[in-house]
Amino acid sequence: MPQHAPNTRVCRDCDGHATAHITTGTRHRDGTRVTLRVTCPACKGTGHAAPADSLIRARG
Repeated sequence: MPQHAPNTRVCRDCDGHATAHITTGTRHRDGTRVTLRVTCPACKGTGHAAPADSLIRARG
């Protein structure tokens, strides 16, 4: 019998992978790599999208 997954809205910009660590190519004195932590600006690092109802719409 198939299992049903919860219907969680995933961020369309990062596809749920909200945080990435990017190496700069340099190393610390102990030999570990220097990395930068980058979060998705659309979902602010949560990986989930806000429902359309809660978004504020500008009138023009």
